[in-house]
Amino acid sequence: MTAGELIKLIPPEIFQELAAETKVDTQVKKLSGEVIFKLILFSMLNSNKLSLRVMETYLQSASFKSFTHYDILEGRYNSIRDRICTINSEYFEKLFEVIFSIYNKQLKEENALSKVDSTYVSLATKLFTEGMVNGANDKRFVKYTIGVKGSIPCSVKVFKEQSYISEDKALSKAVEECNWLEENIVVIDAGIQSRKSFDKFSSSKKWFIIRSKPAIRVIKPISLAVGEKPKNATLTIISDQRGKLISGKQEKTDNTYRVIKATLDNNGEMICFVTNLLEEDAYLIASWYKQRWEIEIFFKFIKQHLNVKHLVSRDDNGIKVMIYMTMILAILILAYKKINRLKGFKITKLKFELELENEIIKEIIKLCGGDPSRAEHLFSSA
Repeated sequence: MTAGELIKLIPPEIFQELAAETKVDTQVKKLSGEVIFKLILFSMLNSNKLSLRVMETYLQSASFKSFTHYDILEGRYNSIRDRICTINSEYFEKLFEVIFSIYNKQLKEENALSKVDSTYVSLATKLFTEGMVNGANDKRFVKYTIGVKGSIPCSVKVFKEQSYISEDKALSKAVEECNWLEENIVVIDAGIQSRKSFDKFSSSKKWFIIRSKPAIRVIKPISLAVGEKPKNATLTIISDQRGKLISGKQEKTDNTYRVIKATLDNNGEMICFVTNLLEEDAYLIASWYKQRWEIEIFFKFIKQHLNVKHLVSRDDNGIKVMIYMTMILAILILAYKKINRLKGFKITKLKFELELENEIIKEIIKLCGGDPSRAEHLFSSA
């Protein structure tokens, strides 16, 4: 599937439907929600370091006009800045949700395992005064807590308040508010230890596997039989217990959980999982947890290839717009990578960009009265 074919899976009418729903274009003559969406997407694809000046330049380019099918587009960088800062970010949030749903089905990953974790973006305090402080350095931080379902991101939360430096609070909120995780298994690192969060997840039918502290306490534990160790296992399970948990305040959980303890084969380190999956084989649960590493690869991808570390806007609304757009672009590239069975992120992104460029060139040839099929050999990647 080509990049152009992949993008065409997004229904063109969705932009106007969501614009009407979110009132994103009310009293706006230029730079509609759809134009801003396509401008940011196009600029992200074609620039290693996005800026307002870069977007201003692309807005007036023939290639962008061909990409959007708008003949006349005007806007200075300060107009683009103001629009990004004031445009209703809910429009981009809903676009992200719709686009995730489309490609989640296209990839047949409706029942895929999910992973949730956080990453930080920092700026010097003289440039950014509103973010959270993490340590004694001269930096302010924005935290992005992201859910990845199967191959592609399904949720993102932006936190700047100092209280959300606690992963227990940030991760719990992200899991609780993500509808895509209902009836789904989500894997989380040791960030969440709150027993109340465990109960909230269980009540909303979100099945989890979380790494816990080995000292976690189970009330009147029932020991379960451990199945045969698979040949590819990298740990040895030493106990599997079921029961209600008790918190540091001596409060017991409403629900029953399993606590699985194991030792890593390479160094003997103790590792412990808590889960509300009560029937699955313990070694299977351990193998699911091992897939948590995939979200670390995702963070590396968006930092190295989508430049998520660079804040085009430091305004609250602008930050949300840009992170939703980054997640949408990530969906497109990762879906393209999986469908076409490509390896590596750098070449995948480059091939995606070149295929879109070829589509734009073909459109311009047609507008000039030419026939791009006569030069098909120039566009072939074979």
